[in-house]
Amino acid sequence: MHVSAARTDVIDRARGAFLGLAVGDALGATTEFMTPREIQAQYGVHRKMRGGGWLGLKPGQVTDDTEMSLCIARALITAKGWDLTGIADNFVAWMKGKPIDIGSTCRKGIRNYLLNGVLEAPCNEWDAGNGAVMRMAPVALFTLGDDEGLGRRALEQARLTHHHPLSDSACLCLGRMLHRALLGADAPALHELTRDLAGKHPNFRFNPYNGQASGYVVDTLRTVFHYFFTTATFEECLIAVVNQGGDADTTGAIAGMLAGAHYGRQSIPETWVRKLDGRIRREVETAAESLIRISPWWRSRIAA
Repeated sequence: MHVSAARTDVIDRARGAFLGLAVGDALGATTEFMTPREIQAQYGVHRKMRGGGWLGLKPGQVTDDTEMSLCIARALITAKGWDLTGIADNFVAWMKGKPIDIGSTCRKGIRNYLLNGVLEAPCNEWDAGNGAVMRMAPVALFTLGDDEGLGRRALEQARLTHHHPLSDSACLCLGRMLHRALLGADAPALHELTRDLAGKHPNFRFNPYNGQASGYVVDTLRTVFHYFFTTATFEECLIAVVNQGGDADTTGAIAGMLAGAHYGRQSIPETWVRKLDGRIRREVETAAESLIRISPWWRSRIAA
């Protein structure tokens, strides 16, 4: 592949990843905390960007998944490098702005930084939620081309709020899947990484799938992986995931970032994109390209 074409392709996939996160978040927020049976009774199949849900959102409005990811992206783009303190400061400003939703573990970690200057939460058996893995898109884009850097940065951002072996491993696995997808890897190459994760933590095995889609990070990734590997398009994957209910904004966000990186920006239905909050849509697409342009992968292409 020609170098310029490779750059264009990677930027397209990067936009797909970050935009996919926001679309999945907004789509899934409608069915958050619902059961599949409740979703079917109310919507048949939920496939429209309609808002509502327990938070009473406007159509296309996003939640903490996208907002915290943008906090990370803004800090890295401003610093043109890794800036954990900048990320933490952005989290504080976001929390003080009274967001429409914030998870209890995220709130606890941010308050710990605000009050005590602590950039790493202590290891806690109750921190195996999905609040760190949902923010992995900007970290993966920023570290593209540097697996060692991904390993360090993924855990640093995660442990601002979540410090648990299952959360750590989930962040690393998803980050590496995003790296491979951004560079055009096929589904079997992505599946290999899920087998590595399950080899370390067998409870992440998703075949057979048990139908649980809670905020527990194991349930979250099992849901995302099951539907990502049993569907053939971005749209099919996202519809299947959000109709499973549970923590649907976060399963939708994570499925969206992975499917968006795999299938590319053009795979995301324009009916969903047009409904997405316009300010968010513009910022995530711009941020995606900016993060790729300060990544080690991009710098290595410029130097070649």
